[in-house]
Amino acid sequence: MRNSYTSACVKTLIDQGVEFGWVGGVSAGASHTVNFLSLDSFRAVQSFVDFANSPSFGGLGSMLRGTGYFNAEYIYERAADQDLPFDFDTFSNNPAQCNLSAVNALTGETVVWTREDFEREEDLFMRVRASSTLPLIMPMRYISGVPYVDGAMGESGGIVIDEAEKAGFKKFLFVGTKPRGFVRPEVKRKAGLRRFFRKYPQIAESMIVRPARYNQSKQRLLELEKQGQAQLFFPEDMQVTSTERNVMKLRSNYEAGKRQMYSEWPAWKEFLLG
Repeated sequence: MRNSYTSACVKTLIDQGVEFGWVGGVSAGASHTVNFLSLDSFRAVQSFVDFANSPSFGGLGSMLRGTGYFNAEYIYERAADQDLPFDFDTFSNNPAQCNLSAVNALTGETVVWTREDFEREEDLFMRVRASSTLPLIMPMRYISGVPYVDGAMGESGGIVIDEAEKAGFKKFLFVGTKPRGFVRPEVKRKAGLRRFFRKYPQIAESMIVRPARYNQSKQRLLELEKQGQAQLFFPEDMQVTSTERNVMKLRSNYEAGKRQMYSEWPAWKEFLLG
């Protein structure tokens, strides 16, 4: 739900007609990715703001019923047909490369999906859901019998700059939900985490190594920025946590992101056109 702040960035890029050769994201960034590639600025905002008002969105009752604090099946796989329509044709016809990833909960392997994996809308959204599946508060999504969890626990640590560079690109725009100075702290209770995930030990190991992976990817972004190869967006007035469902707070957070986006747009435009 912190992405209610960065929704303003996605909306601006769509409204300004900005195009990229490669677009990728994990976790909530997977939703930003597909919304951007479908050129739907309304959906880009609603996905993280007013959509939370839906009685099917989740909550403690949903968690007790086993559908997760965030009702992932509804949010990612049913709402696209009902409450939050998705333009799959526009997404499919967008020439930009699309890169999504999740983590195999059995092996800890990072699995990357590209356009070849999205023949149907259902193929796309089961993978967006898998990439976004937070352990504990969302049930795992099985694909071909394999359970998946949040892509942010994979090799990228949540920042997919390595995938973008491997694809051959040299200039990057990054949108994040943590402050510029944020350093992900080391997991302190490793033994307790391993006991908790004893049925899925690779989830625990992925969570333990994530801080180092995240910090390494973040450092690479900062290096690219110094070299003039990256434009980075870090929130300066984030007002909510990742589990916020109060729509008024989410709207306020979106407006805060909109203000920052407005102030940074001239620098973005110069970078994008340079």
